[in-house]
Amino acid sequence: MINAILRLSVERRFLMLSLILVLVGVGVWSFQRLPIDAVPDITNVQVQINTEAPGYSPLEAEQRITFPVETALYGLPKLSYTRSLSRYGLSQVTVVFEEGTDIYFARNLINERLGSIKSVLPPGMEPEMGPIATGLGEIFMYTVDAIPGATRENGEPWDATALREVQDWIIRPQLAQVPGVIEINTIGGYEKQYHVTPSPKKLLEVGVSLEELVAALRANNANRGAGYIERNGQQLLVRSPGQLKTISDMEQVVIANRDGAPVRVKDVADVAIGKELRTGAATLNGKETIVATVMMLMGENSRSVSQAVAERLEEIRPSLPEGVLLETAYNRTTLVDKAVATVEKNLLEGALLVIVVLFLLLGNLRAAFITAAVIPLSMLATITGMVRTGVSANLMSLGALDFGLIVDGAVIIVENCIRRLAESQQVTGARLPLKERLQLVYEATTEVIRPSLFGVAIITVVYIPIFSLTGVEGKMFHPMAATVIMALLSAMVFSLTIVPAAIAVFLTGRIREKESVAISVTKRFYRPALELALKFRWVVLGGASALLLACLWLATTLGSEFIPQLNEGDMAVQALRIPGTGLEQSVAMQEPLEQRIKAFPEVEKVFARIGTAAVATDPMPPNIADSFVILKPREQWPNPNKPQDELIAEIQAAVEQLPGNNYEFTQPIEMRFNELISGVRADLGIKVFGDDLDQLLTAANAVLKVVESVDGAADARVEQVTGLPMLSVHPKRMALSRYGLTVDDLQDLVAAGVGGENAGLIYEGDRRFQLVVRLPEEIRRDVDSLADLPVPLPDGGYVPLSEVAELELAPAPNQISRENGKRRVVVTANVRDRDLGGFVEEAQARIADDVDLPPGYWLDYGGTFEQLQSASQRLAIVVPVTLAIILALLVMAFGSLKDALIIFTGVPLALTGGVLSLWLRDMPLSISAGVGFIALSGVAVLNGLVMIAFIRDLWHEQGDLMKAIVEGALIRLRPVLMTALVASLGFVPMALNTGTGAEVQRPLATVVIGGIISSTLLTLFVLPVLYALLHGRSASNSTPTGDIKHDTDS
Repeated sequence: MINAILRLSVERRFLMLSLILVLVGVGVWSFQRLPIDAVPDITNVQVQINTEAPGYSPLEAEQRITFPVETALYGLPKLSYTRSLSRYGLSQVTVVFEEGTDIYFARNLINERLGSIKSVLPPGMEPEMGPIATGLGEIFMYTVDAIPGATRENGEPWDATALREVQDWIIRPQLAQVPGVIEINTIGGYEKQYHVTPSPKKLLEVGVSLEELVAALRANNANRGAGYIERNGQQLLVRSPGQLKTISDMEQVVIANRDGAPVRVKDVADVAIGKELRTGAATLNGKETIVATVMMLMGENSRSVSQAVAERLEEIRPSLPEGVLLETAYNRTTLVDKAVATVEKNLLEGALLVIVVLFLLLGNLRAAFITAAVIPLSMLATITGMVRTGVSANLMSLGALDFGLIVDGAVIIVENCIRRLAESQQVTGARLPLKERLQLVYEATTEVIRPSLFGVAIITVVYIPIFSLTGVEGKMFHPMAATVIMALLSAMVFSLTIVPAAIAVFLTGRIREKESVAISVTKRFYRPALELALKFRWVVLGGASALLLACLWLATTLGSEFIPQLNEGDMAVQALRIPGTGLEQSVAMQEPLEQRIKAFPEVEKVFARIGTAAVATDPMPPNIADSFVILKPREQWPNPNKPQDELIAEIQAAVEQLPGNNYEFTQPIEMRFNELISGVRADLGIKVFGDDLDQLLTAANAVLKVVESVDGAADARVEQVTGLPMLSVHPKRMALSRYGLTVDDLQDLVAAGVGGENAGLIYEGDRRFQLVVRLPEEIRRDVDSLADLPVPLPDGGYVPLSEVAELELAPAPNQISRENGKRRVVVTANVRDRDLGGFVEEAQARIADDVDLPPGYWLDYGGTFEQLQSASQRLAIVVPVTLAIILALLVMAFGSLKDALIIFTGVPLALTGGVLSLWLRDMPLSISAGVGFIALSGVAVLNGLVMIAFIRDLWHEQGDLMKAIVEGALIRLRPVLMTALVASLGFVPMALNTGTGAEVQRPLATVVIGGIISSTLLTLFVLPVLYALLHGRSASNSTPTGDIKHDTDS
């Protein structure tokens, strides 16, 4: 089969080469459709269920809403787990499904279940599902601001309410139509409302209650249709418009009639445009603003969607009222472009280095180009495959592509062809006739095609275990394995077809095999060294074994982490204040903080979201602010070489001086990822489960004490569960019954007076605004005067509120988290200057010793550490299986277990180099490095394969084992060095790059380079020694066992 293909490629060489054009066409077409992203989206399949519960305390929200919703979801097909959060006025349940569940299927199931519990929930509560977006969905943020000193059409300055109206009714509806946008989430400003604020004193004077006022407004604000009349063959529609339009309309509404005189709204209340009781605010560079976050539909391409949003914003700008500024605050495209630039740079530099090496070692420019041509071709083929399989181009998927590995097969073939052509020309002294030349190319190719195909097959097989990773690790590394396998397979096909065809077409004329200086010098040193090694076999083997053992010990000291952090180029600072801090106070504390950060010359802008936005995708209490620090491009920094960690440390030191805040420093995407994966925003989350909140808190604080004492802990804290100040109005039941009142009457009055009661909608064209009745601000805010609030009695009299109720100020739970139906409190910590694996082990051991949990309470460890653990366990099973497969392939190739084992020794010795290089560069073992080790084992086997196959063939022909070993090793020196140099140099740019996202690729490249160096030394010395040792006895009867069979047609 293989020979037939080769025969065809050589004889129909022009047909083969014309296929290149087809490939280029398809590749370019695919490239234009290739989705591009910074990192793969690793969010699990999850649905958020948000229920707004105005006025509910965290305990009530948990009891009345969260619990029924959680219980309704039990037994859903493919349900993985649920977690929930009950806060003041909000219940949020996050439902996580198994990988691969269709999101729309999951949402349908939930919708069905939610429909069935409507009767159980308090009246008016509507659980809503969050937008169909992932953790990477927040792709674009913009701010809406006014030019200082600009005024509106009515001459008043722009305020937060007017700007919010522009955002809600002009900008948002247009952006929502951009394909791929699922939600525009606004935070900051005030939604416009019409407020009717009655004075209790005036209400008393005319004897009108709050309820009557609300009822009057409701009864005077409607349009009714009354059918139609037929008259003289004409149809007249009859309607009665009574809608309130302006503030003066509202003031004229009559509430009651006292002694023949009408009591109008304006007699007892003020009517004005007021501010809603908002849940969130936003700031930009220390001034209040409006921030809107564009969320992308699941499965869309973030780069194209954010570009489309940016274009639409440009179109919207001209339609905005004068004086309104619309500015982009955060755009995912910039990160994606930076990451893509990193990858492009690596790939280009790698390709160039490879071509240079090929030329230097082959000493023939045409041959070097033929080999190098495989690079762009296999790249185009890979891109086509990626588009077909839906893999996006990102740091992970393109991160392991090494052109050295890709051209390995072609290098071996081209090198052998050149050697054979040059030899035959030397023998005949003339150029070969066409037919003979073609025959020779065919023979030279068949000679090495099997080992080279086997090598590629082995490297491909090595990547297969990566597909066994599941969950987050799987989503991270599947694209990487998929692209590498596609690239290798396409390269394999090309080395069977296009490479022999190109050699036959282009390598005409005189071919002198110029052995480059580098190679001849190396050969001069190599021969005596090899002969020496063969003499002192045991020393060589002893040294190699010692090195192996030393490296195994070294590997245990390296420490481990999941994935090195991707440096996004921007920072996120989470500022935490005391629970119970009000929104306005939070905004006031945010201003100096932002001005302090903005003062750094490296910072372009700082903006923050405080509290919860309109759609509660990321619910936070008002005492927490997420600040985003957008940095200027490096070249604009005063010192462009300043490391980012140093800048972070400087900013941290500067903001620590501001009183009242605690900080956590992360990055925008990283912060969301950590939270979505495990519900924890940190590297390690220790979850304490149980029933009683006080007990949970005591246990959590004990755990915190231990964690803080562990070396390397940073930002360790317990989630804030308590300390929400609450004013409770406790009804005195006996007093109420004496006055003929019920608890309900009392609660209605307090709810309407303080919280406000909705009395209908006011329409202005398409726009609609709420009409709210509530007490004037000065009375609402004065806790002492609330006691004197008049309570109307059924017979027309009044009593003060303090007569029928008791007012109490006391702290209450701030939030209640649950997971799988059990309450939990989380202790979070980030790990700095230390590897995650070691930190967690130490923390676990010390907690087990020092923390005593009451019965019915237990601990669970989460955070990014979970992924490290599950990936390590999975790889611990799969890697040995893969190694067994490689061994089996080698046995198939050689038909002898002995030879297969000799080659297989390449794997452990290649790993020594990888471990040493990690140790030299001070990097921990991460999953990225693990993938590097996987790739290495393939490369190590490839070199040994070619060398041993050749030595065997020579021994077969000449019958002298020692001579065959030395000569075979010398002949294969060049291809071995070439494949090694090419493979390692392809990774050099990746190992040294400092661009965005280089951190993720660096460990992988480091391992491969170090490992290839050690594996080459091994192939050149240890393999021949082992071969001589194991075959020395059978050399007397001089027939090698097994054989890679050759078909020779000559």
